[in-house]
Amino acid sequence: MAKAHVIVLGNEKGGTGKSTTAVHIAVALMHSGRKVAAIDLDSRQRTFTRYMENRQSFSEGHGLGLKTPRLQVIDDNDSHSETLLRTTLDAWAPVVDVIVVDTPGRDSPLSRVALGRADTLITPMNDSFVDFDLIGQVDPDTFKVKRPSFYAELIWDARKARAKTDGGSVDWVVVRNRMSSLAAKNMIRVGGALDELSKRIGFRIAPGLSERVIYRELFPRGLTLLDIGVIDDVNMSHIAARNELRELIASLALPEIEEAQSLAS
Repeated sequence: MAKAHVIVLGNEKGGTGKSTTAVHIAVALMHSGRKVAAIDLDSRQRTFTRYMENRQSFSEGHGLGLKTPRLQVIDDNDSHSETLLRTTLDAWAPVVDVIVVDTPGRDSPLSRVALGRADTLITPMNDSFVDFDLIGQVDPDTFKVKRPSFYAELIWDARKARAKTDGGSVDWVVVRNRMSSLAAKNMIRVGGALDELSKRIGFRIAPGLSERVIYRELFPRGLTLLDIGVIDDVNMSHIAARNELRELIASLALPEIEEAQSLAS
């Protein structure tokens, strides 16, 4: 029986573009012809859910038929939330191709359950040592990596548990969002530290989504960069951002998921 590929967006720091990245990945994979379901574990902010509600409302109001994944919101204050997450994953696994899970920007039992089921873990981060500190600590003089941080240790434990449970592996991808177009000294130092740490604890580095006003403008209508045909006043910034999305999807190297022709058009 086929089993869905589980993509978990995880980062215990807010403001890194996690939900925006999750939305665009989910919609991009739907455009590739894949059946996609999504689970929003951040029942407080519900950014992913609000994005999808806006998308469905705008689509219905304008007769657009925009692709939208089936969605489940799970409240981490519910005493049965962990059981609900497991049963939802088990129920969807044989009927969809991909399940995208958006986790809150904090540690929680639900997040740990999701990590334990991940096939691909995506950790978006801004290009700064403030965000880098989540996964590694650096020497203040040399900027060399001193040791992994708590979140990297959490992922390490989740990987070991996953291997012990079903022999599966977790492909950890650190996505560099909001990178400057200029080769600033800080960007070079962060990149060097990421390269060094990736070799020590085993993650891949992928290009992410830049800081662009368009992402904030798309939210009220629930649109993504794959919906350029219905976006007003498309400009070069939209095209450049869509190219970033194409690079991100390709870098994930998801098994048996080919990049959609619509992404290239």
